[in-house]
Amino acid sequence: MLVLSRKKNESIVINNDITIVVVEIRGDKVRLGVEAPKEVPVHRREVYDAIKRNEQQHDKEAAGE
Repeated sequence: MLVLSRKKNESIVINNDITIVVVEIRGDKVRLGVEAPKEVPVHRREVYDAIKRNEQQHDKEAAGE
């Protein structure tokens, strides 16, 4: 895991086309902005996990389990 320090309005770039910007720092919360191509899905981890669980359940049902 790469660990970086950033201040408000500073950013990092991933793969030339995804930018993560520190929008706000308030107490123990950091607000991030994500700029990515429309074809790149961007989700909070808990949403991503729920999507994966639903996909796995759908695959099991389709397989007749």
